[in-house]
Amino acid sequence: MSKVYFTKQLDAEGLIKVYEALGVELAGKVGVKVSTGEKGSQNYLKAELIKPLVKKLSGTIIECNTAYPGARNKADEHLEVAREHGFDFAEIDIMDESGEFEIPVEGGKHLEYDIVGEGLKKYDAMLNLAHFKGHAMGGFGGVLKNQSIGVASRNGKAYIHSAGKTKSPTLCWVRQPKQEAFIESMAEAAKAVADYFAANGKKILYIDVMNNMSVDCDCDANQGAPVMADIGILASEDPVALDQAAIDLIWASNDNGAGELKERIDSRVGRHILPYAEEIGLGTTKYELVEI
Repeated sequence: MSKVYFTKQLDAEGLIKVYEALGVELAGKVGVKVSTGEKGSQNYLKAELIKPLVKKLSGTIIECNTAYPGARNKADEHLEVAREHGFDFAEIDIMDESGEFEIPVEGGKHLEYDIVGEGLKKYDAMLNLAHFKGHAMGGFGGVLKNQSIGVASRNGKAYIHSAGKTKSPTLCWVRQPKQEAFIESMAEAAKAVADYFAANGKKILYIDVMNNMSVDCDCDANQGAPVMADIGILASEDPVALDQAAIDLIWASNDNGAGELKERIDSRVGRHILPYAEEIGLGTTKYELVEI
């Protein structure tokens, strides 16, 4: 059973408190993986919330280019959007600007490998800092998506979206697998990143921020307004337990808008990622929620 720490204090101080509750120091060069948000989106994590923690870690904001056409599929344009969204308080590294490399996938059934941004090699530790919300293809986005699709290079994103059928960002949208295969591929890619860090003696910590939750992802240029009230911030060393706890908080909510988020998640078989990630050894769905 994994520990998941939870606070209802949804501000910069609360974010630091829940991070410190983990009792683990991220040392060396720290990459902070966030979604910088597509141009036109509105619910991405705001600078005033995350800046104090990123500064505390002397962290670099890390991202990779998108597979879909938009304002973030080229590094120079992606950097411009990231700056417009306020992330220029720290160094910003579009990790696949300098290329990509393959890391092994162990225990999966769809992906032979994961393709990640070349820049990932520079980091001694990573804070996976996710904004929890719905997603048009994955059902929901939390730390598992942030570590799979988010850390993958542009070609790697295509490889995951197609469940290993193609690395082409053009062809992946017309060579779509069964939905369950895509969901499982995300879990496999997330585990590949976790395994790569562990094999190199590097640490990853995980945070889900449950605010401004819409049914659309921050990667949607036409992202809708939040559909339910803010819940809080969760942190864990276990990404599966963390996303499971976030899902459980949505399902336990009496908020009138929670039904819209549940419908989005289940219509895309989104919750399937959790037992599958557990099955392949990424973490456990069993957890103890510790409120701070």
